[in-house]
Amino acid sequence: MHVEACSERWDFGEARHEPAEHLGRRCMRLSTHEGAPLVTVRDLTLEDGTFEVELAVPPRRSFPGVAWRILDEESFESFFVRPHQNGNPDAIQYTPVFNGMSSWQLYHGEGFWNAVELPVGAWFTIRVAFAGAAAEVSIDGGPVLGCALRRSPAAGRIGVQVGAEELWVAGLEYAETRPRVSAPAPVEPTPGAVRTWLVSDPFPASALDPVRLDLGGRTWARFEAEPDGLLDLARANPRRGDRDTVFARAVIRSEHAGVRALELGFSDRALVYLGGRALFRGDDAYRSRDYRFLGSIGWYDTLYVPLEAGDNELVVAVSEDFGGWGVQARFPEASGLAF
Repeated sequence: MHVEACSERWDFGEARHEPAEHLGRRCMRLSTHEGAPLVTVRDLTLEDGTFEVELAVPPRRSFPGVAWRILDEESFESFFVRPHQNGNPDAIQYTPVFNGMSSWQLYHGEGFWNAVELPVGAWFTIRVAFAGAAAEVSIDGGPVLGCALRRSPAAGRIGVQVGAEELWVAGLEYAETRPRVSAPAPVEPTPGAVRTWLVSDPFPASALDPVRLDLGGRTWARFEAEPDGLLDLARANPRRGDRDTVFARAVIRSEHAGVRALELGFSDRALVYLGGRALFRGDDAYRSRDYRFLGSIGWYDTLYVPLEAGDNELVVAVSEDFGGWGVQARFPEASGLAF
């Protein structure tokens, strides 16, 4: 089925829009000066299906793309392009959106990025086929990015994610039949990773005591990290106003007292406590080190933690600006430990 560029079937939401002529085509000009609003097909929901959007992007820094299984403005799957990174490893990216947070700092590398030459200054097509826990995305029929989707399957809208001061859309085609999509490779478990966490309600980072841990008045919910150890904290809470920090707690049971290496990843900032005492503070926020620093999460920091025999409470206060709210922790030598 075809949806014309100027069809009344479009729900433009917060995006600015107007009919236009661009590169010889009748189209819709979309724009935004803040965020990445969604433009959706208003009378259609798909759990599985295929759609493709014909669009043109400007040759400057922007993040336009498409979205599917859109439950609301804060819950969907997304794929976007970076014209300013043309040909680089992160020229395109898939990322899930939980509670309004596009977590591109958490979901990166193989299966999320690909080095693609985008046809900037020309019309091109983004095609998405999605079924169950997998999706395949291609540009102009070129190499496919196979995605292991991180959100649970659910029927939702499809559409365009503007993400640019200027974007042109010539139309959208969709099919409601379930496509044949290659099953994604399973996420390999990370040995020694902490997988069970208690996550608090969010609060302002200014309320943190950098020396003394105070958990009073917090409410808690249990969450399981992904097999590779990543805990996407946006699954638990939205970031609202100055409520940009949560505690993530885990109990480490050790057979013997001793010092163990603990590898840690976080986004954006972390303050680590063991047994109520502060041990470490780190800042991996976007551009916090230099103008090219992305702040992507990874196993980049190692702490040497003094474990006592029995139960040890590990608490990580994680604060977020934008781009992904997450934490991961693993013991590379986990013999004699349980968590």
